[in-house]
This record gives sequence, C-alpha cells and structure tokens, in this order.
Amino acid sequence: MAQPVVLLGAGRRDSCDEFPLARIAAARPVVLVDPDPPAWTRPYLAGHLAADPARESSTTEAVLAYAAGHPVAGVLTWSGAHLTTAARITARLGLPGLPYETAAACADPVALRTLLHRKRLPTTGPRDRVDAPDARKSGNAGDAADPRNQGGAGDPRNAGGAEDVRDGEGSLVSAEAVVLDDEVRIVALTRTTPVPPPARSPLRHRVHAHDGLLHNRFLRTCVERTVRALALTHTVAHITLRLTARGPRVLAVAPHLPGDLIPLLVERATGVDLATAAAALATGDHPDLTPTRQRAAAVQFAYPTVTGRLTHLRLDPAAEHDPSADHVLLTRHPGDPVTAAPHAHITDRLAHWVVTAENPTDCETALRRMAHHLTARILPLADGYAA
Repeated sequence: MAQPVVLLGAGRRDSCDEFPLARIAAARPVVLVDPDPPAWTRPYLAGHLAADPARESSTTEAVLAYAAGHPVAGVLTWSGAHLTTAARITARLGLPGLPYETAAACADPVALRTLLHRKRLPTTGPRDRVDAPDARKSGNAGDAADPRNQGGAGDPRNAGGAEDVRDGEGSLVSAEAVVLDDEVRIVALTRTTPVPPPARSPLRHRVHAHDGLLHNRFLRTCVERTVRALALTHTVAHITLRLTARGPRVLAVAPHLPGDLIPLLVERATGVDLATAAAALATGDHPDLTPTRQRAAAVQFAYPTVTGRLTHLRLDPAAEHDPSADHVLLTRHPGDPVTAAPHAHITDRLAHWVVTAENPTDCETALRRMAHHLTARILPLADGYAA
C-alpha cells in the first residue's frame, strides 16, 4: 500500500475543496490534520489527527509523533494560513516542501510585496487585489447577482480577452504553474472576472487550453522570475497577475492548489490533473503533465445583492441537463443570513455552476444560460431581519 500524505486542513465543501481531495485520495491514502473532520471528508480519508493546523508548534509535534510510527510520504495544504506549519513539518521530516521564509512571505501580502520589490519584480499596491480563491433567474431579480446584469468589471467583454499583456485593461490572469526541480511549466492560465467594485470577490473564472497568453514571453518571464525570487521548488503554484499598459504585475502568489474549482477547470480544459500533480510533487515524484484535452471551461458564482435572510433558493433541475453543464451546486440554504457587496465574502455565495465548451465564447453563453435556472429570494435586513 502506498505511503500516505498528510493534509493540513480540510477546507470547506462549499468552497470547492471536495474535488481536489477526491483526486488526491484516489492517488494516495490521506491523513487529515483537523480538529474535527467535516462529514463530507470522511469517505476520502485513511486517517485523522485531531490537531489545529493554525497552531504551528503543537501540530508539528503531533505530525512528528504520528510519523515516528507511520511512514509519511509528503505533506500538503491548500490554505495560505497553514503554509508555515507545512514548511516546519517538511523541514523536520526531510520531505519536499517550501523554505520556511518563503512560506511566511506567501502567507503575508505585505511581506510578499516587500520581498518581490527587493528582487525588482513588478508588483501592485495593497488595495489592488481580488479575494484569493482559497480564502477561504426569475422571481425577485434583485435578490441574487445575475450575470446578465453585471456591468463594468463583471461584463465578460472586459474579462481579459486581449491577448497582449500590454493591453492596458487591467485584466486579472493567474498562471497555474508546476515547479519541478529546475523547470517552471505554466500548464494553464485562469482568467478571472471580479464582481463590480468596491467588492473584490471573483464572479467567474475561465480556462482555455489555447489561451494566447500561454506563449507571451513577458508573462512567462514574469512568472519564472517570481518563482526564482521565492525559491519555489517541487510545488504547484497559483500566481495572480494584473495585466497593465506597463506589462504584467504580480498580485499574489499561492504556492499550493488554488480553490474555486480552478483545478477542475484546468482538468476539463487541458486534461492536466493539478491535484494529483500536487500529491506527486509533495512526495518527491514528477507528475504527468501531458495535455490530453483542448477545450475551455468556466465557473460562475452567484452572490446576493441585498443583505438579509435567504428565504428561497432553487436551481431548476433542467440546469443539469444543459449540454454544457459539468457541475452545479447550491451553496446556501433557506434560513441562512447572507451579506451583499461590498461586504460579501465567498461564504455568502448562493450557488455555482461549471460549464465546458469548445471555446471561451461558448462558455460565456453557457454561463448566462445556466443563470436563468437560478431563483432566489431574500428578506432584506431593512424588512425586519436581524442577524
């Protein structure tokens, strides 16, 4: 039987962490480090350590004690909050992992900007960001964010369609990179459309196997320099950039699997399995990164547009029979309190749906078509609801 990997923190099912856990568990036994494993994780687990990954010292000692009697092949996390704990454990066990200083910098946006600035890499200001993927319609049309009515940044026409990094549009793009011993492979690019400002949460993500930016030397150089500056090695990395008139500028670096179902989009569009790759890298193996598909995939999130209590939420069953539908899920329930922008968090999302198609245009059409199947009603705070 293969030696297990230790996973620090399960994440949240409604934050799309079940897909990577299922893929990793299919490749290797998983021992979860979590104070109380959520019920949805249990079918995928070979073991459990009752420890809080946020408590670095005590969790390190708990994992070391476990490893003394049970061989451990590698350590994984997909939470920026647990990067330093993972780094400390891998250093003590002599396993592949991030240098502690790198983990600390990637977990702190201010420290990351300082480090990259010192390495002469172009970065963005502290307010110029979108919430990270791991931070973790009929009826009342004003109750849920309807992609048909999103203007400005929410309009797919402004979602980063220009293929030159010097487009001056300020588009958001993330490089899904796999860092081997001496090579950086950008296996896919994720285009992100945020909800209209001042909110910063992602509205949709899109991956296209033939994205023209995959061959852009300015973007590739920026990604490679960022990897070298942070001394990343043997890891999956999600590097977010803003495309400006002066070229790409580094927004954030997550040296772990991204959330928001981005690994699913990459797999559906290219055939490359980032979750299995992350498990292989954590154990010192080289993953298979051969593309087997040439398609497009996208995910759309629905947000409340008023703050209050959710009284009705329904996704028409016809949505699952849409020819482009890949994955649909309601992530809130009637009775839940929800918060609208600009203070909405990703946990306020009402639903999400994933579509696949031959090209990005068809994906956008499918996302809009799927939105028609969602109905939601919210009792506003002003109508007497109190949290």
